[in-house]
Amino acid sequence: MACTAGVVGLLTSRALVALSPVTGVVAALANPALSRALGQWLRLRTVWAPAAMYALLLLSGFHTEQWNVWRHETFRLLPWLGVPLAFGVAVPLTKRQRSGIGLLYVTGFVLVALATLGQYFLDPAAANKAFGLGQSLPSVTGIFHIHFGLMLALAAFFALLLRHNSHTPGLRLGLLIAAAVCVVTLHLLAYRTGLLVFYVMALLEALRLLLRKRLLLGLGVLFLLVASPLVAYHTLEPVHQRLDATIWDVQQIQLGHDINEYSLSRRLAAWQTALTVAQAHPWLGVGPADAYQAMMNQYSWKNFGLRPENRVMVHNQYLHQLLSGGIVGLSVWLLVLFGPLMQPSLRRNPYVYHFLLMEATAMLVDSLLELQIGFNLFVFLYGFIVVATERRVSQEAETLKPSALPTV
Repeated sequence: MACTAGVVGLLTSRALVALSPVTGVVAALANPALSRALGQWLRLRTVWAPAAMYALLLLSGFHTEQWNVWRHETFRLLPWLGVPLAFGVAVPLTKRQRSGIGLLYVTGFVLVALATLGQYFLDPAAANKAFGLGQSLPSVTGIFHIHFGLMLALAAFFALLLRHNSHTPGLRLGLLIAAAVCVVTLHLLAYRTGLLVFYVMALLEALRLLLRKRLLLGLGVLFLLVASPLVAYHTLEPVHQRLDATIWDVQQIQLGHDINEYSLSRRLAAWQTALTVAQAHPWLGVGPADAYQAMMNQYSWKNFGLRPENRVMVHNQYLHQLLSGGIVGLSVWLLVLFGPLMQPSLRRNPYVYHFLLMEATAMLVDSLLELQIGFNLFVFLYGFIVVATERRVSQEAETLKPSALPTV
């Protein structure tokens, strides 16, 4: 139930997704074998890095100047503890239940994608003009375009992975269509972050095929990766408008022009501002609760010609962690993101590495954890995919130990 609430909440309701960790913790505490499950949970390596993220937040309370913000963050970020606990202790989902949650995620986002495309086709000329001005179309359920683009890219690859594991012809066809709908939506609505994530992951897949000596398939994917953006640019007006607007946007800060109305130039200014602040607080940063005020203070010294309402935050998760937590905080964050890939059993799991690498790519261009929808997406899928996979692998390894095998 908690997983279903989490997926539905990501699609439609922040209230549901906020309640799902609570439901998950209740399910964990209701496990009949609670003491044994807690012992196994403590041995899971994937739960400790998120706990360290929360511990750094608590420790920052000793030097914060923004007590109200700090108290709010200690509550908002509790899922760093609750979600790994739920997936590490509660009675684990069966294979069929896990597949059902995956299908719910893919189906839900396909339906939202189709509805959003319907909204686009009500007046495509106006929408294309807006794309040329740097604006974007949110989902019909109100999901911010950056997060919606990432969610669609994840849904596309999850659909293909589910199709690979399915033996039902009708379901395989449906999942292929679902992946196609997600990819088409990314292009027609010209979601920059989603397209970046999709093409980077597709490139990594092509390289993986080549390394495994599947040359023909790998070269075919590489050809499509080169041809598809070119064809899309010359045939799809949204992509054409978006790319031209993106190039024009970035040129504004390079040429020293007024950047108040240009989102990418403002992000580049924010990156420079964040680096300046981080250099003054290299080891522990300014503290998560104080990051916004530190950025605004630095803007008062060098504002890039930006009006106060246009002075944006970092829009890069790695820089944000460096700003708020210093080298220590950034190191812990990298351990959250890439630590699971240090375990061979997780590194070989396609769901794990697709999720982590796609999130890692998206976080190059946005601070996804700073909005609740982005944080909820990451922590839910981290628990559902990463923690649950390590738990399942560790339990399988436990049953294969000589002491656990039946004697003859």
